[in-house]
Amino acid sequence: MKKTTLLGLTLLAGTGCAFAGHGVLWGYSGADGPEHWGELDSHFSTCQNGKLQTPIDLTHMVDQQLPPIDFHYRTDGDDEINNGHTIQINYAAGSSITLDGHEYTLKQYHFHTPSENHIGGKEFPMEAHLVHVDAEGKIAVIAVMFQEGAENLALSLPWSVMPSHVDEETHLPAHVSAEALLPKDRDYYRFLGSLTTPPCTEGVTWLVMKHPVTASAAQIHQFAQVMGHPNNRPIQPLNTRLIVE
Repeated sequence: MKKTTLLGLTLLAGTGCAFAGHGVLWGYSGADGPEHWGELDSHFSTCQNGKLQTPIDLTHMVDQQLPPIDFHYRTDGDDEINNGHTIQINYAAGSSITLDGHEYTLKQYHFHTPSENHIGGKEFPMEAHLVHVDAEGKIAVIAVMFQEGAENLALSLPWSVMPSHVDEETHLPAHVSAEALLPKDRDYYRFLGSLTTPPCTEGVTWLVMKHPVTASAAQIHQFAQVMGHPNNRPIQPLNTRLIVE
């Protein structure tokens, strides 16, 4: 499998915070796999000891009449990176969501295959994570599930120039849209969780779209082939958390 000392999800542009790092090798199988992340470095201890870890299987949702997410997205995805753990598209400043009257800025989105979160026990062949950060450094992630079907036009451009080697970066020939990845129906589930990669930091607000979008078998296969290994963390215990809708 591929491994790299590059930050697992790279530095968040302009925030000064990292989603993984400390120069520690980690991966998705063997001695560096998820079951050992907490042992690899003291900064990763939450991966082993945390009680609000992600991903989860979303079941037994509680109806709380969640308010709509207010999207303010531009077509500003510009750089595409293969960091050995995922394919990530960085976003220029200026796009955000408003949740409960609170603004989170879109920093990047990336992909996992198969899906990390499950819905009602169902695993999906691919999942996108749209990562947002507020002015205080708090994180909100929108998760979009993919099922096999029609070609996904929002993936066409980034997939056509997808970096195939670890640490390779491509400047997209045209900006791409994160909003184009979202389902038309923006209903969602919400829970409190963590980053799904080391250091597994907790306190992340997760917003999982209820309705999947499609990607072709070829698109899903291409991403899996470039990764060379599944890049999904196993399901974590729900513990005392509620999943609301």
